[in-house]
Amino acid sequence: QVHLRESGGGLVQPGGSLTLSCEASGFSLDYYAIAWFRRAPGKEREGVSCSSRSEMPTIYTDSVKGRFFMSRDNARKMIYLQMNNLKPEDTADYYCAAVWRPHAGCVLNEGPYAIWGQGTQVIVSS
Repeated sequence: QVHLRESGGGLVQPGGSLTLSCEASGFSLDYYAIAWFRRAPGKEREGVSCSSRSEMPTIYTDSVKGRFFMSRDNARKMIYLQMNNLKPEDTADYYCAAVWRPHAGCVLNEGPYAIWGQGTQVIVSS
């Protein structure tokens, strides 16, 4: 069975940092596009960042550019989201997702993503 499992969420003060991790099992990350999504209370899920093959750029939604940094370690089957200068509006449940995409770049719309984690909660509050 294929799984993604997120960890690293928690409560952090505005301006603080947090790093989320996502561990893949049951499949290799090679040739998969990986994305981080989030759903804030009362809002629809939105794409935060995504990564495909190493020669393609990582994509970020405008609201997190310069603050969030996504990385992946295919050998260890791990994906990370480093979040800096966190703001209250970053409060959300964060999900990682994956889709087999060997030739195309990644996208921030959730439609193509077939494998999802259960989510980890991030609360930014003083």
